[in-house]
Amino acid sequence: MSALDNSPLQIEQETSGTILWLTGWSMPDAVFDHLRLLLPEFRHMSVDYSAADSPEEMLCLTETAVRDMLCIEESSSRERVLHGPLLISGWSLGGLLALRLAAKGYVDGLVLFGATARFTRPKEELDRGIADAYVRQMIKGILKDRHEVEANFRQRMFTEHEWKAGLAECLPPMGSWTTQALIAGLQILRREECLSQLPNIDCPVLLIHGTEDRICPYGAGLELTAHLPQAELITFIGCGHAPFLEKEVHIADEWRRWWHDPWKK
Repeated sequence: MSALDNSPLQIEQETSGTILWLTGWSMPDAVFDHLRLLLPEFRHMSVDYSAADSPEEMLCLTETAVRDMLCIEESSSRERVLHGPLLISGWSLGGLLALRLAAKGYVDGLVLFGATARFTRPKEELDRGIADAYVRQMIKGILKDRHEVEANFRQRMFTEHEWKAGLAECLPPMGSWTTQALIAGLQILRREECLSQLPNIDCPVLLIHGTEDRICPYGAGLELTAHLPQAELITFIGCGHAPFLEKEVHIADEWRRWWHDPWKK
């Protein structure tokens, strides 16, 4: 049994490089299964925070996972436990968690889907985020009817065209997160802010964002591109908040092209 067997990490396969996957709010990790299969040259791991009891536990799970992988010493130096680079791929909430980890210098690269450095925004910045009142209303709604809140959230993820085309059917079933984890995730989205840390994230970053995203508006992707020193943005015109669904083959190709680009560093 390896040293990681008792951690929240779920090991998919062993290869030279590693991708740590951080899923979006209320979403099962299985949403990434197809994309992982198309990237067999990497070792795939994930953090399960679907049963976290508090925002603090959710943040601790992600950071502990990375520290376990990298064997962080008290002197702040680090020794690789895993061979090859460590990338983190985060979607939405997972993207915010990934940026937080990157700001601490834990990673070699980021791939972010529908991400933002600050989820809730004031009225004058709603082209880059959502009003805090909307998230507070979601928290109240979860305590009354969590199924309705999750269902409404999933519908908001897609454009009208995507919804009618049945793209939502590509998502795993609802209900995999505990009620407390749903609330904890929303509380993180309300309070976490990585904007001030962006200039310090000096690793390659691939951003994938849809222009019609109503959860993390496209402006948030443009903002990340402008403030991250090594960011590249791939834009999907007319796409909502799940820019990887049914685009996995194209994204896997773009991922390889970006990661092996000799000029990215």
